[in-house]
Amino acid sequence: MDWSSLGTVIRRWCVGEENWVDNRTVYIGHREPPHGTDAYILQKYPDNRIVSSKYTCWNFIPKNLFEQFRRIANFYFLIIFLVQLIIDTPTSPVTSGLPLFFVITVTAIKQGYEDWLRHKADNAVNKCPVHVIQGGKVVQKQSCKLQVGDIVMTKENETFPCDMVFLSSSSDNGTCFVTTASLDGESSTKTYQAVQETKSLRTEAELDSLNATVECEQPQPDLYNFVGRINIYYESEGPIARPLGSENVLLRGATLKNTQTVYGVAIYTGMETKMALNYQSKSQKRSAVEKSMNAFLIVYLCILISKALITTVLKYVWQSDSMRDEPWFNKKTQTERQKNKFLSSFTDFLAFMVLFNYIIPVSMYVTVEMQKFLGSYFITWDEEMFDDEVCEGPTVNTSDLNEELGQVEYIFTDKTGTLTENNMEFIECCIDGHVHVSHSISNGQSFYSDAEIDFIDAPVGMVEQGRKELFFRALCLCHTVQVKREDQTDYPKPHQECGRSSVYISSSPDEIALVEGVKRYGYTFLQLKNNHMELENAEAEVERYELLEILNFDSVRRRMSVIVRSELGEIILFCKGADSSIFPRVKEGKLDLVQQRVQHNAVEGLRTLCVAYKVLSCEKYEEVHTLLQNAKLSLQDRDRKLAEAYDVVERDLDLLGATAVEDRLQHKTAETVEALQKAGIKVWVLTGDKMETAAATCYACKLFRRTTQLFELTTKRIEEQNLHDVLFDLSRTILRQSDNLRRDSYSGFSQNDLHDYGLIIDGATLSLVMKPAESGNSSSYKDLFLEICCHCSGVLCCRMAPLQKAQIVKLIKASKEHPITLAIGDGANDVSMILEAHVGIGILGKEGRQAARNSDYCIPKFKHLKKLLLVHGHFYYIRIAELVQYFFYKNVCFIFPQFLYQFFCGFSQQPLYDTAYLTLYNISFTSLPILLYSLMEQHVSIDALKRDPTLYRDIAKNSLLCWKLFLYWTFLGVFDAVAFFFGAYFLFDHSTMTSNGRLVFGNWTFGTLVFTVLVFTVTLKLALDTHHWTWINHFVIWGSLVFYIIFSLLWGGIIWPFLNYQTMYYVFMQMLSAGPAWLGITLLLTVSLLPDVVKKVICRQLWPTAADKIQEIQRESKKSEFAPLAPAQSSIYTNNMHRSHDQRKPLSISSSRKVTHTYWTEDEYCNNLSMFDYSGNHCPSNAHCMFVGSGLETSV
Repeated sequence: MDWSSLGTVIRRWCVGEENWVDNRTVYIGHREPPHGTDAYILQKYPDNRIVSSKYTCWNFIPKNLFEQFRRIANFYFLIIFLVQLIIDTPTSPVTSGLPLFFVITVTAIKQGYEDWLRHKADNAVNKCPVHVIQGGKVVQKQSCKLQVGDIVMTKENETFPCDMVFLSSSSDNGTCFVTTASLDGESSTKTYQAVQETKSLRTEAELDSLNATVECEQPQPDLYNFVGRINIYYESEGPIARPLGSENVLLRGATLKNTQTVYGVAIYTGMETKMALNYQSKSQKRSAVEKSMNAFLIVYLCILISKALITTVLKYVWQSDSMRDEPWFNKKTQTERQKNKFLSSFTDFLAFMVLFNYIIPVSMYVTVEMQKFLGSYFITWDEEMFDDEVCEGPTVNTSDLNEELGQVEYIFTDKTGTLTENNMEFIECCIDGHVHVSHSISNGQSFYSDAEIDFIDAPVGMVEQGRKELFFRALCLCHTVQVKREDQTDYPKPHQECGRSSVYISSSPDEIALVEGVKRYGYTFLQLKNNHMELENAEAEVERYELLEILNFDSVRRRMSVIVRSELGEIILFCKGADSSIFPRVKEGKLDLVQQRVQHNAVEGLRTLCVAYKVLSCEKYEEVHTLLQNAKLSLQDRDRKLAEAYDVVERDLDLLGATAVEDRLQHKTAETVEALQKAGIKVWVLTGDKMETAAATCYACKLFRRTTQLFELTTKRIEEQNLHDVLFDLSRTILRQSDNLRRDSYSGFSQNDLHDYGLIIDGATLSLVMKPAESGNSSSYKDLFLEICCHCSGVLCCRMAPLQKAQIVKLIKASKEHPITLAIGDGANDVSMILEAHVGIGILGKEGRQAARNSDYCIPKFKHLKKLLLVHGHFYYIRIAELVQYFFYKNVCFIFPQFLYQFFCGFSQQPLYDTAYLTLYNISFTSLPILLYSLMEQHVSIDALKRDPTLYRDIAKNSLLCWKLFLYWTFLGVFDAVAFFFGAYFLFDHSTMTSNGRLVFGNWTFGTLVFTVLVFTVTLKLALDTHHWTWINHFVIWGSLVFYIIFSLLWGGIIWPFLNYQTMYYVFMQMLSAGPAWLGITLLLTVSLLPDVVKKVICRQLWPTAADKIQEIQRESKKSEFAPLAPAQSSIYTNNMHRSHDQRKPLSISSSRKVTHTYWTEDEYCNNLSMFDYSGNHCPSNAHCMFVGSGLETSV
């Protein structure tokens, strides 16, 4: 059952939309249709007002408060605040209300300011002037007053004010050029076509007299699809219907270029435009850290309730003695004696809840949000990730997943445009088995030449001249390439062609490479004008073909076709596509020879396309035309009906040959894949290409090695053997070897492994694995498949449809280990897997910006993924993990002494700390140091993280937020709290701190002493954990301690007029005036910090992590920075710095003034290589010495 459809029906019924229809009828120019046609039904549509703001003046406060209190933490503190107002609690409502008010106010101001900016931008857009044709004249009105049905005139370089159907333009052929950069980020100029019957209407009077209606689908956010038709009514003839597609619709936000004027009818306005519908955010993704935070919060909430229950019970146990319950100095009133016991105990429970509620860190969520928001700028500011070719850097579309970049275990990547450049270079063509190799021709650099064509591996006999010319004509005609003269473009790109400069434009680089490649053989595509395609043949003669039909390419069919009529009246269908899509439809042609060459090119890593044709008779074409027109005019299920029609038309083809183009790897792709595998990340390639082509790319990018044992799970093998048997055979083979060699649980690839496996699976076999079986074996197939994949160093999935890519990602996400997944791609076919993965990365590719728009992060090239994960992701996770653990730790230190104090005050709910300290502890005294730490900390250097990808494994599986470390931080907080409390209690007896016989050590002095030690301990604890010191760290950490001291002096040193009573007057000064207090603070700080320091020292010496070893090496390097030659240290991470044999060139000793000599006993490196102007000098383990040329005179 389709639950989404049911939900839509229920929702429409509930809001009174019983008569909802899936289509709308737009009357052009608001003219009624002629009598006898469709009934004129006036429909009401929204105006053209854009509203991107969330609030208004009257709903800002209630709506913003409602949204903020939907958060559990805010709602919890609101309840605590209300409890403090209702019942008599030990602490002032200010202690909970002020922090809550601060958090709510800061958030409201931030959101209000952002919304005010949106209001300002909306007003500027809504009040801009637009030109509308009314009464045969051009009238100017504000954009917000535009209505559906208005005929709008747009001039060059203006932005379209609404979504409108293109009627006509100043161009003779009814075309216009548009840029959609503000919609999808594509900077290239696109060509749009006017309706054939309306493109001749160029004056206001002609357009105003147009009597037509547009029937189209209801608004939907897809920028690249549109379903509609236009009905044109004539007085003398019947109505004419023409289909409308995305090429006929001009979208709001797009800009008109190189066309003087354009006329169109508004079909979607205001918030119904596709641009406005795309304002909706993607589904929210939650990081593993956020889930850990919520789990920890529940634990602390249970601790809070437990504390309140324990102290409530112990209070009544304490008061069971009448002398304690009702002492002589505090007799109860009659009303108090008659008070209900249950109500009293419940009130006491709430009071203890209020007293201990500070164990829940209210400011943690605000700090985490600030850390994520501010930390995301480090990615956008990274100059190393800026690409000069596209003149763009990385973009952060959501900052909620920063730390997830440090937890990735699986990467699913597209091939074309992601691993490769998507810059196609024409290599060869095969015609009836004869291979024609031209000079290398890359798109953007083609040229005309009449040089002879080479024939390689040609069978006996030459190819027929007529079929060869037909093949070249097919390449010139079967495409959607647009030709634009240099004077029509915004950027010059000359193509010397018969004395004219032009540029080819297409959404597919393959088509450009083929059209430019065929120019090398003397056939040049000139232009598409008035629905006629012109080409220049090898004899420099211009041929004209009428373009009758275009059967557009889609990722399911994997082919496209055109139907043209030659000047002689012959009707021909040309078809090109993937071999798997063309070969089954071929009836004639030298299939075996072409298939052999296609297979050979695929093994070489070339992209292949097959070309076929068939001649249509006039009667057959009429049938085809009727079939296609009926499908195109359909407003319901148009895509399905078109697919069925295409399937009928593209049959019984005559195979002409095939082409081969090369798509080279991007720069540093192999290095990036290798680094990711060393980091313990498993890389899967998901592509729609042939298995052989994709496998060659995987070898080139080092996903597969020459030593990799490949297993195939393809349709060919399934035909030979049952799927069940194949899976079990693979499972036994792989698992038997893996039992002998246990891999590390995080390992994705290890060069030292004896058995390195790779798996190749195609889309058809994957469908069988995923398909639910009647026997119920589907789950076992999935489990077996996952088990096999987990033991493979790399997996290649070829012939994949876009939805299958998302299925693969979902399958891995739902596996037993629930790994963190990342999907990266550059095209629209990658959007589904990008949205499905935990983290989606879009690449600024040449196939549009759909992937970038739907991603969480956007990077220019695949090579930037290395730094994004291994450096930025690593730092983000380290920082936020410390932030979360530290927040819980410092709140345990803060509130546990309050719990202990109840055992010494008769469970009277007496607070240990002053109200000001309770209020400002999390807001002022301890907030800034941890925020700055979470933005600036670098436990190891950036260079070390890039050199040694294995450091990424140390933080895998959310290891820094595991329950073991959480309990350690919690018990450390409990220990420190016990040290604060009992240290102050035992060190300072009341007789110890007397001066001239006057008692100075009282309740508030004791609490102030404990609080002072507390603030200094948690701050110094953070200072001890800081590895990367800057002047900002020093200023914030020591400045926060100075601020606490200054505040305490002012708070207790001045009589404040707004306070009814001042319990802290002169307390802080009195405490500091006693010498033992200084000694006690010092001793307590030492006792509190010592266990954590000892633990770190022991662990660093006995069980050092890779990061600990690198930190030690960095410290030794700094110590020996000025030494002539430091002793070599055992290398931990430099094994990844080994140079290739070609890079390790011998050094010329004679060119240096002094030769330094160092003795090694193991495979080690010199640590102060900067002295010698050389890095990476490596001494093999079987060598005993190494000579390094030095430019300095150094005594050794």
